[in-house]
Amino acid sequence: MGEIDVNIDKLVTKQFPALAALFLGSTSPDVFTVHGDDAPTFYLANFGGGPLSQTDPATRELERALTSLTAVNPYTGATDHLLVQMGDQTEMKALHMFTTGDPARNPTFVMFGNPNYYITDFPSSICETCIEPAYAWNHGDIQPEIANTWFGMAGPGVRRQGATAVWTDHTDVRPTMLALLGLADSYQSDGRVVTEVLYPYAYAAALSGHRATAQRLGAIYKQLNAPFGAFGMDTLAASTRALAGDDATYTTIAGQIANLTGQRDALAALIRGALDNAAFHRVALDEHLAKSWIAQAQSLLDQAAALAAP
Repeated sequence: MGEIDVNIDKLVTKQFPALAALFLGSTSPDVFTVHGDDAPTFYLANFGGGPLSQTDPATRELERALTSLTAVNPYTGATDHLLVQMGDQTEMKALHMFTTGDPARNPTFVMFGNPNYYITDFPSSICETCIEPAYAWNHGDIQPEIANTWFGMAGPGVRRQGATAVWTDHTDVRPTMLALLGLADSYQSDGRVVTEVLYPYAYAAALSGHRATAQRLGAIYKQLNAPFGAFGMDTLAASTRALAGDDATYTTIAGQIANLTGQRDALAALIRGALDNAAFHRVALDEHLAKSWIAQAQSLLDQAAALAAP
C-alpha cells in the first residue's frame, strides 16, 4: 500500500523531448519547477529573464503537452492520464488561489491530477513511476474523496437533527461559531452563518427575521464564491479546455472567465457584506435587494455552466 510517486521531469523528457530541451537541459533557455502534490503547481521562468507570462509560447506549449501526459500505474500496469483539470492565473483568481500581496508566490498554472498520483520533480533521484509505502493518501486535489470533509456541531443553539446535507466550506465555521457565542469583531468573514443547523434564537434577529431569504442567499453565495462551488468547478472545466486548445481558443475562453470572475467578485462582495451586517451589526436584510442578488448569482452560475459545456 502506498501513493504512486511520479517524476515529472523524467516523464516530460521521455514523452516530450522537445519540451525537455526547452526546459530541462543544462543549456535550456527556460526552466520549470514544481511544488510536488497531487495537484502540483508549476513555476515557469526564463533563465535571467524572470517568470514566463501566461501567453508565452513556451508556457502554452507545456500546458498543452501536460493535457496528454501519461504514466504507467505500478499497481495495475495500465497507462493512466495524469491530468484531470488545469487552471492558469486567470482561473486561479476564480478559485481564490491568486495573491496580490506577494506576486512571486503565484504559480504559472496548477495541474489538478489523477488522485492516485503524487507528482513531483524533487528529489531528482525519484523513479519515473513507483510506489511510496510511507504515504497512503493524497491531498490538495478536487476529487470528492479528497475535497469532502465532515464538520460536527453540538451545544446550546445547535439543532439536534443528525447529519444534514447543507453545503458549506471551511470559511463558514468561524462566523457560525461567533454567532453562537454572541461575539463580533471588525473582520469580515468570507463565509456565512450556517443558519440551517441553528435554532433561530441562537443568532441575530436581523438575520432570523429574514430566515428563508437569508438561507437562499447564503446557499447561492457559496455556490458562487466558494472554490468548490459550482462557479469555480465550471470555470475550471472551461479553463482546462482553454489551456488544451490553440491560442485563439485560449484567448477567447480565458477572457470569458476573467469577465465572469470580475462580475462574481463584485456581487459576492455585496452579498458577503449584507450577510455579515445582518449577522453581526443588526442591519436587517433588504428582501428586495437580496432576491435581486439571488437572481444575479443564478445568472452568473448559468453562464459559467454554459462556458464549461464542451
